[in-house]
Amino acid sequence: MRRTPKTKRLSLSKSLAQITLASACIMTSVGCFVPIYSARPERRVQQMLYTSEDLRSLVEEWERFWHLDQPSHMTPIRTHGGLL
Repeated sequence: MRRTPKTKRLSLSKSLAQITLASACIMTSVGCFVPIYSARPERRVQQMLYTSEDLRSLVEEWERFWHLDQPSHMTPIRTHGGLL
């Protein structure tokens, strides 16, 4: 049986959908099969502390990136430039 361009396109889209579904399933279950933290309690505590510090500093980085940690330069009252 000869494949027409339509059947080739359908088989390509099916295989692409299967690959996408399989990769989504694998990527969401990485923490279950491959542990994120160490099995040693001392090392695990250290890793968890580092992770929590990273997550805490993420907010500061976000504000710094979007310039939310500085007053607006469009306001007439300068809070850090010496003018009131």
